[in-house]
Amino acid sequence: MTKDKSSATPETDLVPVRRALLSVSDKAGLAEFAGALHREFGVELVSTGGTARALRAAGLPVRDVSELTGFPEMMDGRVKTLHPKVHGGLLALRDDPEHAEAMNAHGIEAIDLVCINLYPFESTVARPDVSFAEAIENIDIGGPSMIRSAAKNHRYVLVLTAPEQYEKALGDLRKHEGATCAAHRRKSALLAFERTAAYDAAISQYLRQQAEAPSAQTTPVASPLPQSLRLDLVKKTDLRYGENPHQAGALYVDRGGAVAGASVVSARQHHGKALSYINLLDADGALALVGEFDKPAACIVKHVTPCGCAIADDLPTAFRNAFAGDPLAAFGGIVALNRPIDVATAEAIVSIDKLLEVIVAPGYFPDALSLLKTRWKNVRLLEVDAAAPPAAKDLPALAMHRISGGYLIQQRDDKGLNEADWAIPTDRKPTEAELADLRFAWLVCKHVKSNAIVLARNGMLLGAGAGQQDRVNACRIAVAKAGERARGAVAASDAFFPFPDGPELLLGAGATAIIHPGGSMNDGLSIASVNSAKAAMVRTGQ
Repeated sequence: MTKDKSSATPETDLVPVRRALLSVSDKAGLAEFAGALHREFGVELVSTGGTARALRAAGLPVRDVSELTGFPEMMDGRVKTLHPKVHGGLLALRDDPEHAEAMNAHGIEAIDLVCINLYPFESTVARPDVSFAEAIENIDIGGPSMIRSAAKNHRYVLVLTAPEQYEKALGDLRKHEGATCAAHRRKSALLAFERTAAYDAAISQYLRQQAEAPSAQTTPVASPLPQSLRLDLVKKTDLRYGENPHQAGALYVDRGGAVAGASVVSARQHHGKALSYINLLDADGALALVGEFDKPAACIVKHVTPCGCAIADDLPTAFRNAFAGDPLAAFGGIVALNRPIDVATAEAIVSIDKLLEVIVAPGYFPDALSLLKTRWKNVRLLEVDAAAPPAAKDLPALAMHRISGGYLIQQRDDKGLNEADWAIPTDRKPTEAELADLRFAWLVCKHVKSNAIVLARNGMLLGAGAGQQDRVNACRIAVAKAGERARGAVAASDAFFPFPDGPELLLGAGATAIIHPGGSMNDGLSIASVNSAKAAMVRTGQ
């Protein structure tokens, strides 16, 4: 039977730090932290490879880990800390006579503090050009082993895994005159195990993607979705509130995962109140919609559905047309633009007589930013990176929804226009002007909540019927929103028309062309109605 060492003595509270082992990939703050350990508390610094060189360059005395172990680093650094004199120094129970005897017999020196951050595996595999061999070389072995040893023995050892922890560690040492307290060591051990769990999850997820990704030599897997998913999320910020003021809300991000491209998650807030759950949800939707277009584009979103959207030759016109689409619904809206906001665009925005909650764009000219700040005291001004997110290399981006007892996972809808699959079943083909508006309406309709109907003309959203239980009432709402502007407009539906009543309502309001997926048993009846009105129809098959 194994002897239970954990209850041999009460937990030691204060443990002096006399020796620290430092081995980090991220060297931010390293010299300052190690310098404070040595100069303020006389801590002996033990290190490896590049970390040792960085400390020596900062003028600090460093003992190589090979001197501690009596064994050289080898195999390109793959083997350096996997040694009894390292792990014995980390795992030994200092007040256990058997452990003390073993340390003395084998010349094992106690290590009281370990500062390790791991090879940058997550950021390495996030690069589009990373090779499989490079990814494998960025799997850290010695680092996680030392972290786990130190964290297991946190009764005696403080383990740090990120530069953000340095200042708090120094505060603990200063408070206790060169010693660490049990509460701090215990909390740091928790963070350490969370880090190694996330690291292993990232590795397994990457390897699964590689195994499941189809190639020219393999038969594609039955499902493009992974067999298992592991979520490791960390709170980035608390939100003003959740969906309603009585609900708490927070933004969580993937641990260690860099956010590439235009995303409200990594946005810089220049002005305004703290963000709420709905603010971010709407801003994300608005940003996704304007990202569909190459031309200058603007949209206004309310409750996760666009109430205004337009494209134009310049950004101020795009915004004015987006606002004119539904000025009533624009009150308290979230605005997104796909170009940096210049003074002319800012002047167009501040000229409206409605409150805005959020404006998100890939940059602000200084004078434009000042103008927007002056106009609204509390409007949130968010700046996102201009670059589009890189395409997924192996598996598509995933979208998920939490339900009771599980998650629904699907591929994210990144499909834009696929005109090669479009068919025109009507006698009349769309004109070039109609076709341009049908393209615009189809992309906008993608972002309107189903059942969805969109009316548009000249690159401008005129009316949207969103989130209805039946398609006919979605048509009625879109027509009511558009009013007389429906005459000469085109219409888009996010799903097929099961009966001709919907198309007939749109045609009666003056729509001249309709785009929809097609595929209903009654498509022929809808086509006949469109032909009777001498209008045009496009079936996307999507």
